Amino acid sequence: MRSSIFQALTVAAFVVAAPVAQAETLTDALIAAYRNSNLLDQQAATLRAADEDVAQAVATLRPVIEYTLSSGYQRTQTTAHGPFADGLRTTFELSASMMLLDFGRRELGIEIRKETVLATREALRRVEQEVLFAAVSAYVDVQVRSQLVSVREANMRLVTQELRAAQDRFDVGEITRTDVSIAEARLAAARAALSAAEGDLMVAREAYKAATGAYPGNLRSAPRTPRLPATMEEARAVALKTHPSIAQAQRGVAIAELGVQVAKANFLPTLSGQAALSRNDRGVDTQTFGLVLNQEIYSGGSKASSLRQAIAQRDSARAQLGQASVLIAEAVGNAWAGLEVASAQVQAGDRQIRAAQTAFEGVREEASLGARTTLDVLNAEQELLNARVTRIQAEAQRYLGVYAVLQTMGLLTAEHLGLGIPTYDPAQYYNAVKSAPAHSAQGKKLDKIMEKLGR
Repeated sequence: MRSSIFQALTVAAFVVAAPVAQAETLTDALIAAYRNSNLLDQQAATLRAADEDVAQAVATLRPVIEYTLSSGYQRTQTTAHGPFADGLRTTFELSASMMLLDFGRRELGIEIRKETVLATREALRRVEQEVLFAAVSAYVDVQVRSQLVSVREANMRLVTQELRAAQDRFDVGEITRTDVSIAEARLAAARAALSAAEGDLMVAREAYKAATGAYPGNLRSAPRTPRLPATMEEARAVALKTHPSIAQAQRGVAIAELGVQVAKANFLPTLSGQAALSRNDRGVDTQTFGLVLNQEIYSGGSKASSLRQAIAQRDSARAQLGQASVLIAEAVGNAWAGLEVASAQVQAGDRQIRAAQTAFEGVREEASLGARTTLDVLNAEQELLNARVTRIQAEAQRYLGVYAVLQTMGLLTAEHLGLGIPTYDPAQYYNAVKSAPAHSAQGKKLDKIMEKLGR
């Protein structure tokens, strides 16, 4: 009976449970994580705020129209020693101003904000990867903890049977009380280990809820892992082209280079046009039109300092891009090495389980003939238990290792995983606001988009 119980615990694959109708799949968990992630919502809102920066920069290309209505008491002496004339005076003025020439400052500002939008999109893609990996990790952890609880329960039953057998042998005088005490101590340890495993499962369930928005139900066996490149170098080449951290750093370099151009343009003058129409309460109309050319002759060296600062920031951004490439290449290497180690541990675990199973059966038979003690049997059982636990954990690490490599490559996205759900379209909101609409057809389109987002 004891042999059959241990054999039933043999883990030939990562998850041995057969699929059950209406059971939750890994795809279900990933979809739930994507749809319920506050982090994704937060980053998407940050992206929309960056989109509005473009709209505000575009607005600087347009005229500014404003009005002023003033009213106040006025007392005026008509001559040096003449009487005073007083009364309430009211004036209405309508004015318009527009920057006509600034040597590219505003256009550069628009380009900087566009690059910022693209960089923020990459940040959203990076957060998406983190959210999906957390879901995979939570899914796998729940299954692993469930298996470990089952293993601990079976181990406790086995130790209980060994304790009963030891008690029977003690009753007939085959062994001493010491053997019974050893079995009792081992049973207490098995109960403690089971309680710890049950606690770990509760923690894993909480992590699953945090990642997906709901507690796990009946989880199906994990599906086959996505395919990876054949070699680490191939994976690294993909990562250096597609990882969002590198793409974001590239946008940072573009922003810094545009900042240098803005700092240089600030040395040049600006030309603006102004027009104003006013009328007072006496019916007097005034119209003014003109051009204003403005340039600072001396500013205490602040503009020169700003240029040097912009150049330093550009150099920093370039170095940051280089470091991002180094870190991503290292991350790919680490993830690949972790995957290979876990795969080797799985193979070694299979051999360890087979050897430990054989040793346990042999020790148990020898104990029945009086050649082994109860402690020998319990130690052999513990070796087999440890082998099974190590095998389960190694298989979990191997499975997660595949997704870790995907994440370091920048491919752990809903689109690449083929989740088949509508994903957040960053271009939709951007296209609706990039021309800075107010109350227009574009404004109505924007209202529909905001309604769709639930805002």
